Amino acid sequence: MTISLIALAILLVMVFARIPIAFAMAIVGGVGFALLRGWSPAGAMVGNAVFETGLNYSLSVVPLFIFMGNVLAGSGIAQGLFSAADRVFGRMRGGLAMATVLSCGGFSAVCGSSLATAATMSKVTMPSMRRFGYSDSLATGAIAAGGTLGILIPPSVVLIIFGLLTEADIGKLFLAGIIPGIVGIIGYLLAVMVAVRMNPALAPQVSEVRPMNTRDAVSVAAVLGLFVFIMAGIYGGFFTPIEAAGMGAAAALLIAFATGGMTRAALWTAFLDSATASAMIFAIIIGAEIFSNFVSFAGLPDALSSQVEDMGLSPWVVLLLIVVIYMVLGCFLESLSMILLTVPVFYPLVSDLDFGLAVLQDPDAVLIWFAIIVVVVTEISLITPPIGMNVFVLRSVLPDVSLGTIFRGVYVFWVADLIRLALIIAVPILSLYLAT
Repeated sequence: MTISLIALAILLVMVFARIPIAFAMAIVGGVGFALLRGWSPAGAMVGNAVFETGLNYSLSVVPLFIFMGNVLAGSGIAQGLFSAADRVFGRMRGGLAMATVLSCGGFSAVCGSSLATAATMSKVTMPSMRRFGYSDSLATGAIAAGGTLGILIPPSVVLIIFGLLTEADIGKLFLAGIIPGIVGIIGYLLAVMVAVRMNPALAPQVSEVRPMNTRDAVSVAAVLGLFVFIMAGIYGGFFTPIEAAGMGAAAALLIAFATGGMTRAALWTAFLDSATASAMIFAIIIGAEIFSNFVSFAGLPDALSSQVEDMGLSPWVVLLLIVVIYMVLGCFLESLSMILLTVPVFYPLVSDLDFGLAVLQDPDAVLIWFAIIVVVVTEISLITPPIGMNVFVLRSVLPDVSLGTIFRGVYVFWVADLIRLALIIAVPILSLYLAT
């Protein structure tokens, strides 16, 4: 355990020194394994991790779902979603901010990436909110928070990675994310209402409501249809979750070309962006695999379990401590890196705990419940200072808005997320109702 903790400390130092997380995990894991077993076994382990990850058929879902989201982002679907949501909320104070949250939730349901959702929706919604006099803080806060829904509402790349790490049923994880995702959208809508009630200057009384045209209706129908197509295909037994990625990507292409929103340039951009994002994710997965092999060989999961047992801590206290650790790490690490780094350590510990709830007697139920808790905590970390990856994405897209302004705007959404997290922990059936 001491060796593992020293390795973790070295890893964090390397991350703070701006060494890419993928290389930092690979270096620490490879060198640590070599010091314990020797350089020859370490070289074999590293080569095996690279080879198996690169040829892992299950990981083919990652570039396909990313490509699906990029195709829809380049086809103008996001603009139609926002226009349709504006039709619903436009006459309420803060209506455009609510429309932003709702359209972010819809777009993320077929995108699967929080960062892509935040970047895309900022270009679509920010001009409208500025035109009608919304404060930059509320506008950017709604975009940053709404973008976090991309890693929970299926199809979610993060849930897929979690399922591959723990050998969980990816289809069940997708189902488990639906209700918490809906609760998240409702919480964000209420957060906007509270914010504008506390400070009416954040938003005008009533904004102009644009009529829903045919393209807006087609965008909504396309997103809902694609979501239903993927989920029904998986649970109707027509294709596996892995095959669903290919079917979803093909369907997204058909929708994009049928609606006339996809140009050659946009398609080429979608290919390039998907390849770049996939390469980054695969590098992180390889680094995490190397580090995980080292940590497992060093015995950290078993040592933690023994330590908790010796201390006599309540399972709920242990879970609370894990959540706190995730929130602290989330201030400094990118979401996918954090999950790949911690799940191999924390999941064996949680699976051995008895929470005394009938709904959690099934080991699969504990795994699914823990997965949703981890993803929601990760969502919170995406808008938590000082890092907050969604905030930095917005800052890059909107260079005239300061980080301080964006962080001031997300605090009401951050509180809503904490309430949702408490509900998911206290009422596990929210995550398990559809999945079990």
